[in-house]
Amino acid sequence: MTTVPGNAPRPAGPVAQWPHPVAHRPGGGGGPLVDYHAHVVLEGVEGRAGALGPESGVDPEGCPFFRVGGYRLDGVRYDGTAFRDLDLRLEAMATLGIDAQVLSPNPLTYFHHVDATVAIEFCRWHNDAMADLVARAPDRLAGFAQVPIQDPAAAAAELARAVQDLGLIGAYLGTQIGRDLDDDALGVFWQACEELDVPVFLHPGTHGIDGPDLDPRLGRFDLDLTVGFLYEETVAAAQLLFGGVLHRHPGLRVCLSHGGGALGWLLERWRRSVQVRPWVPDWLREPGAFDALVGRLWFDDHTGGPSSRAFLATVTGGERLTYGTNMAGWDAPEPAPSG
Repeated sequence: MTTVPGNAPRPAGPVAQWPHPVAHRPGGGGGPLVDYHAHVVLEGVEGRAGALGPESGVDPEGCPFFRVGGYRLDGVRYDGTAFRDLDLRLEAMATLGIDAQVLSPNPLTYFHHVDATVAIEFCRWHNDAMADLVARAPDRLAGFAQVPIQDPAAAAAELARAVQDLGLIGAYLGTQIGRDLDDDALGVFWQACEELDVPVFLHPGTHGIDGPDLDPRLGRFDLDLTVGFLYEETVAAAQLLFGGVLHRHPGLRVCLSHGGGALGWLLERWRRSVQVRPWVPDWLREPGAFDALVGRLWFDDHTGGPSSRAFLATVTGGERLTYGTNMAGWDAPEPAPSG
């Protein structure tokens, strides 16, 4: 594994194994560096979900805000940053040595818990707008599709449209979607991902925005972003592994954000539980079955720093790490240029 400025890791394997139009661009030092953790706030998103917004603006004191339904995010500026300005994004990519980015939806606007009719319409607009943005720099950008997962059949249909008609490269989901990830109702969606041969990226949304508030104590010290996200990613991993999603869908490829939460720390404990706990199904008790399923998961290496990345690589083997920056976000590897 080589490095780029800021000690950002350059994964050697995932680029070739997650094929998309920009993944195979010629590049030196082990091939192109592709950033899979790159949110975008699309132009024209305001009002696309009716009364739910989104709405952005500046309050009388000059503080920017972004509203989704009854939730309001204060103090984060999207205009004039790489979140929304393509030129600034490309400039930041050049600064970090990033050859390409796969753009992803804003976690504030998943709309997984609203009426399905609203979500279907919003996702169609979102994916059309995402494809238009990618088309402005097709040698540097690709995009994930947003799907109305509260209606799994509609989500499968929208994913097929986004992939086959718009050229987007996979599905993007929150971890809190109104039902467990191993719910049988989601089978039609997971099967569509297999048939389309596209990956699914799982990334939490902030609690209380698009779903129930997990724990009011997480409202302090940004614990919703650090502890809350880790909790959601860990539960998602458990549902995929123990709930049989990966077992039932052998062609499914899933990447978990932020290193999969606490999965790396819990792997040894989970291996033991598979051996001794009464709820474990027979297919998971078979020798090597659990590790084989873990070995199919991908992990975004945007974990916080070199020590956590090194630990993640050690416990997962390092072959299924994708590079991520959260460009322009609070925990990006270095400040993105802004206007």
